[in-house]
Amino acid sequence: MVAVVSEIVPSDLDPIFKSQPKLSPEERALVVRAYHFAAEAHGTVARKSGEPFITHPVAVAQILADLHLDAPTLAAALLHDVAEDVKKIKIEDIERAFGSEIAQLVDGVTKLERLPTDTAAMKNGKAGDREAETLRKIFLSMNNDIRVVLIKLADRVHNMRTLGYVDPESQIRKARQTMDIFAPLANRLGIWQMKWELEDLSFRYLNPEKYKEIATQLAVRRVEREKYLEAVKARLVKEISALGIPNVHVSARPKHIYSIYRKMERKRIPFDQVYDIHALRVVVPEKVQCYQVLGVVHSIWRPVPGEFDDYIASPKNNFYQSLHTAIVDDQGKTVEVQIRTPEMHEHAEYGIAAHWRYKEGTAHDKQFEERLRYLRRLIESAAEDVSADSDAQEFVSAMRSDVFQNRVYVFTPKGDVVDLPSGATPIDFAYHIHTDVGHRCRGARVNGAQVSLDYRLKSGDRVEILTSNKRAGPSLDWLDKDLGYVQTSRARSKVQAWFKRVDREKNIALGRDVVDRELRRLGLSGKPREEVAALFGFAKVEDFFSLVGYGDISAPNIATKVLEADRKAQREAAANELVPTTEAPTRPVNASDGIDIMGGSGMLITLGRCCNPVRGDQIVGYITRGKGVTVHRADCPNVINSPETERFINVNWGSAVEKAYPVPIVITAYDREGLMRDVGAVTANENINIADLRVQTRNSIATIFLTIEMENLEQLSRVLAKIEMLPNVIEARRRVSM
Repeated sequence: MVAVVSEIVPSDLDPIFKSQPKLSPEERALVVRAYHFAAEAHGTVARKSGEPFITHPVAVAQILADLHLDAPTLAAALLHDVAEDVKKIKIEDIERAFGSEIAQLVDGVTKLERLPTDTAAMKNGKAGDREAETLRKIFLSMNNDIRVVLIKLADRVHNMRTLGYVDPESQIRKARQTMDIFAPLANRLGIWQMKWELEDLSFRYLNPEKYKEIATQLAVRRVEREKYLEAVKARLVKEISALGIPNVHVSARPKHIYSIYRKMERKRIPFDQVYDIHALRVVVPEKVQCYQVLGVVHSIWRPVPGEFDDYIASPKNNFYQSLHTAIVDDQGKTVEVQIRTPEMHEHAEYGIAAHWRYKEGTAHDKQFEERLRYLRRLIESAAEDVSADSDAQEFVSAMRSDVFQNRVYVFTPKGDVVDLPSGATPIDFAYHIHTDVGHRCRGARVNGAQVSLDYRLKSGDRVEILTSNKRAGPSLDWLDKDLGYVQTSRARSKVQAWFKRVDREKNIALGRDVVDRELRRLGLSGKPREEVAALFGFAKVEDFFSLVGYGDISAPNIATKVLEADRKAQREAAANELVPTTEAPTRPVNASDGIDIMGGSGMLITLGRCCNPVRGDQIVGYITRGKGVTVHRADCPNVINSPETERFINVNWGSAVEKAYPVPIVITAYDREGLMRDVGAVTANENINIADLRVQTRNSIATIFLTIEMENLEQLSRVLAKIEMLPNVIEARRRVSM
């Protein structure tokens, strides 16, 4: 056990105490003791940056001090890695030295374990299982002491700040994990200060070019922007002063790179047209004064239509409150203005952590408990919707879809309010009302107009479900995530449960149809079904078909598994030696398309126009006379029937950055007006370019030959599924040859 050797206040703690000036002498002494205990425990251990390890827990404590967390939380933050990293120290030692409250906080963080960094592995593999189990613990710990989660968030913030010291592969994995899990978690807790920083730090590694581009544009115009905002601010302060409102604070709002990027992508606009590049925040003492200031803003400048939001009257689901508006000034420049009270500002910046800033306030304590009850209700509801025999990954998936997403509030025909995750559909609504309503759902009306079942509900919508009077059931297509019919874990689990009750023989037949259809779409009809079943660990193909028919295994799951197996086969084939050849290319040129040639480099590579291979296909190279290497699909007829086997060499897709590849597809449909427009809309929504198009019509049957530029086969599967859902379309599949 480590002895506490000194209570001298180290300089490391000065910034922490400056952030928390209200700590009592006893509380300061507690934090100092925790620092010395941790410093001695970690000893001379260094981080990858070369700094002493103690700098990490100090930084975590500083982040929490900036949120004004209490002394036990700061002490636990300083100690949070001790029990995990120092074998000779147990939780019991910490409890003896610091009491049960701090020991429980440290134990809570320790039990979360250090996360494996591969979020992609959540889909399969032991690392993914461990991570999913860890995330399950994070969610469930919200039902105990929320401070455990706050410490874990602060730990992630500092790790992201120092991410530059790890290898590039780890940077990408950690950044993706942070963007997918920790930033949404901070948002759900209302801690925007953490949310924005986690998003920006993740974005820096996930899309470094775009990050640098936006950051550069912000920096280049900083002086000009600050000068401009000072002029706008001066005029606004003058006009507000005329109202006699005291203690008004007007300031420039910080710019967050990822939010600017999201707005540019969502609205498909350039940097110059993003409204909140120029932004002001106005803080006034009372709620009623927020609306008075709003009137002043709109009387001085012209408001931008559609850019006003009243989050005071209708707070966001994380309890955020503020008035948002955007105006156009006399120079034609757009400025966003946020208006709020000091308490609203504290909640906006610190979220659920603001509880510890006003711990004495009864009204605030009620708001804190209300937030926790709401969050726990979401977690419990999502947990109930996951089957009892489900694994941690299914639980985490439910949290991400039902808890992390924003919420929409819609009405039943009787006027009752239904709270659903953002992106929910009429089917999700139907299952929320009653399982039987969901099973019998055949259509929906929203605000009196009939809509498709993949319609995304919006707050304020009045929803009426159209049901079948017969003993009906759901469609297996509802479980296909690419088609977007079901978004909530509740609806998904109910659909799966229905199919599990259906006769096994019927599900085997249904599953066989799904497998055959998916392989046909991908141009892999010749692949033995037994091989596909084996990829999922089934010795009997009927057992595999039955689970597909139940809806436990979806068409996208099948495509992913088949592609992973093909890629593994490619890597294994790449390890073999070249097929002997007596001829070599006559002139060395650069390779392209991210394809690696075993045993050779500097060779011209072209993709065979006869079969148009795409990343994910099994491929083979053919050495031509004086024209380098032509890459064909392994099942291309020109490969299978070629007598010149000595010209074939092993190639694989390599690790180069993926680019678009031409893929020929054929669509068969009953001819109708607007058919090509609808097909074009599907490809446009997927940002896919149509490189070639040919249409044949005979006896009212249209055959459309398309060549589209795809990045991978997963994308192809999704596009073909969406095209097949269009009215009058009979089939959409990949062409094996031109």
